[in-house]
Amino acid sequence: MLEKRTLVLIPARMAASRLPGKPLLDIAGLPMIVHVLRSAEAAKIGRVAVATDAAEIADVVKSHGGEAVMTRTDHPSGSDRIYEALSKLDPGGEAEIVVNLQGDFPTIRPDNIRSVLAPLADPAVDIATLAAEIHTEEEYTNPNVVKAVGAMISPGRMRALYFTRAAAPHGDGPRYHHIGLYAYRRAALERFVGLPPSPLELQEKLEQLRALEAGMRIDVAVVDAVPRGVDTPPDLETARRILAPLAKT
Repeated sequence: MLEKRTLVLIPARMAASRLPGKPLLDIAGLPMIVHVLRSAEAAKIGRVAVATDAAEIADVVKSHGGEAVMTRTDHPSGSDRIYEALSKLDPGGEAEIVVNLQGDFPTIRPDNIRSVLAPLADPAVDIATLAAEIHTEEEYTNPNVVKAVGAMISPGRMRALYFTRAAAPHGDGPRYHHIGLYAYRRAALERFVGLPPSPLELQEKLEQLRALEAGMRIDVAVVDAVPRGVDTPPDLETARRILAPLAKT
């Protein structure tokens, strides 16, 4: 039943400022986008498709047995891109849950993808996401590491109160590194993309704050590790080292 009502969408575009064409960069003998596609398929939570504005990405995905859907080139965010893809792939509204999996997470594990669905078992939750505990001061103070600040409501799950690039919360206690993987109820995604950018979203440059400012509920599943996102050449080399054993199998 879950597989029929869940749609996993992977937004991908060629125009990345720091790593142009990064979805097609080689990691352990496969394009990055294919690693993400394989993890999403292995999670076995529903139909998987790559949403892209680039024919070359779509061609690579299809050549590796995946599904791709073409979207407009002018979307301001991945959320807008997956909403267009949802409308094209599921016009009848059968999918109740939409997972937004970033196309630059080549090391993400299938079990982490599955974990994002757990908070949606609570009907009060609009959006679910992931975080992992921070263990170093460098990670805590790095503005490129987004922190999830929330109230722990059960083991391994918290209700998000805020997301920030600042070192937060202050004082002793656990801190959490936000992982940009989201599961939306279909109605929540539709509402979210219809909202204008919010003041805190623009100030922090964090899209999820738009939902919180609008009163939407985001719950966070806590996982044991942060997947390596690829935004820079050093990130790419790290991902290649992590996944290098795959090239030998």
